[in-house]
Amino acid sequence: MSSADFAPEGSTGELNTATVSVCVFCASGPVPQHYLDLAAQVGAKIAKRGWTLVSGGGRVSMMGEVARAARAGEGRTVGVIPRALVDREVADHDSDELLVVDTMRERKGLMDAHATAFLTLPGGIGTCEEFFEIWTARYIGMHRKPVVLLDPDGHYRVLLDWLHGLVDSGFATQHSLDVLTVATDVDEALDACAP
Repeated sequence: MSSADFAPEGSTGELNTATVSVCVFCASGPVPQHYLDLAAQVGAKIAKRGWTLVSGGGRVSMMGEVARAARAGEGRTVGVIPRALVDREVADHDSDELLVVDTMRERKGLMDAHATAFLTLPGGIGTCEEFFEIWTARYIGMHRKPVVLLDPDGHYRVLLDWLHGLVDSGFATQHSLDVLTVATDVDEALDACAP
């Protein structure tokens, strides 16, 4: 099934390979204001670089902030959202392209297909699930796109400590950590997303 199968009326559904497209994974529920500010900063800087933002297609919380800021900076936004979440996450109908799919698996598949890099911001279990799946795919060679974790305030500190412990105990390899870039600064994170 191609991305054109999910494209809204009037859209070609074709991927624009002429630009960098950063898929951002982040919270879609209530978070403190400084995380909303971080998302807005990421969206604005993606737009400033002339890149496309790929998101989960919601207009609330960090997901909404990153998309609004990207559009405010004249960046292109592509949102992908399952029908079941259109009302729950309040679909971002202002997206330049909003793709509505049937399942979460289709959502992630289209987000992956539209992205040239993946950037994870602070989030909860849904964000972690997306992050781990795309990072695992990178590690086992299913793609070669950059996978970046932006952690400016230690949100993921305990998780990262645990991951290093997996290497120490033999449950993961050092190479698995080496294919992941961990950044504490937005510009550093976006630099790592560049081709």
